[in-house]
Amino acid sequence: MIARLRRIRHSNAWIFGTMLFSACLSLTASFVLSVDAIALAKDPATSLSCNINAVISCGTVGASWQAHLFGFPNAFLGLIAEPVVITIAVASLGGVRFPRWFMFAAQVVYTLGLIFAYWLFYEAMFTIGALCPWCLLVTVSTTLVFATLTHVNIRDGNLLLPGRLAATLRRGVEADVDAMLVTIWLLVLVLAVVLKYGSALFA
Repeated sequence: MIARLRRIRHSNAWIFGTMLFSACLSLTASFVLSVDAIALAKDPATSLSCNINAVISCGTVGASWQAHLFGFPNAFLGLIAEPVVITIAVASLGGVRFPRWFMFAAQVVYTLGLIFAYWLFYEAMFTIGALCPWCLLVTVSTTLVFATLTHVNIRDGNLLLPGRLAATLRRGVEADVDAMLVTIWLLVLVLAVVLKYGSALFA
């Protein structure tokens, strides 16, 4: 049973299916955040549906300068990037194998996207002092896309790493170390939010 589950977990259907599902979640969240950003631009005092309390407040986050770091709503980046990931996932599910350079480039770009997502999470947690549920969904889904993309690129040797390091990482992936690390990563994320805000989340 365990061996069967491991085979499923390492199959392209599971990996790219997870990537597709996560990217669709991120795209949906980006779309909602983009609509909210336009609403805030029209009326900064507008009440958004996810303005629940002082801590869970999309309006507070959306009105911050961090939400418009490049001069436009950050959510627009998700509308651009996630369709690319969806295309990669769907094509790969259909049996397409992308060139090594393309997958390496995708890894680099998405790693930058992950760093940006966690910078925004840090800013929301410790500078803005409010959390946006849709932004949190983007953080989690971006983490899952990154994890699946990294899994594939380590497995297929797309990362241009030294031979010994590549072999070590491949063995780690085969032993499901990456799955354990991502699970711990997401649990730490949840724990950080709870420890920071506690009962204020539900006030």
